[in-house]
Amino acid sequence: MASYCEFVKNLDENNLHKKYHDCEYGFPLHDDNLLFERLCLEINQAGLNWSIILGKKDNFHKAFNQFNIKKVASYKRKDIERLLSDVGIIRNRLKITSVIENANRILVIQKEHGSFENWLNKNHPKTLEEWVKVFKKQFKFTGGEIVNEFLVSIGYFPGGHDKTCPVYKMIIKQSPAWHKDKK
Repeated sequence: MASYCEFVKNLDENNLHKKYHDCEYGFPLHDDNLLFERLCLEINQAGLNWSIILGKKDNFHKAFNQFNIKKVASYKRKDIERLLSDVGIIRNRLKITSVIENANRILVIQKEHGSFENWLNKNHPKTLEEWVKVFKKQFKFTGGEIVNEFLVSIGYFPGGHDKTCPVYKMIIKQSPAWHKDKK
């Protein structure tokens, strides 16, 4: 019998965690800006509760131009100061500058590989330890927990949902063949 993952099964449909679980977490992403957004949110979550990030998600979208990679990559000092004074987001200079630097690095990846998604696919499959090395070499502020959560949240690693969860079944239907073999 299908049952939701333990951490959301008793949550109201309007709960931010429940909405994220049911509509975003673990689903494959194919748009580079969406992949960038997820990486940025995971970076900003470091050391904090995910509830804080979910509660500020709309503010992050406004503050970072809807996570448009090209726009974020062009940010200058005045943009950093604007972001540091924005009470709607996490005002951590290291996280903010990492997001901007990572946007620039994704632009390079796009030139070399066609897209961020292609780069991820060309590096797949890897163990978590191998992925962490690749991410640390390529990006700023990407330790083991951030890399793991990013990869689980975009469906590259299993573990986002219990196999009895109805959302798990939706994710499997949308996932590439290699994903189905790993689950």
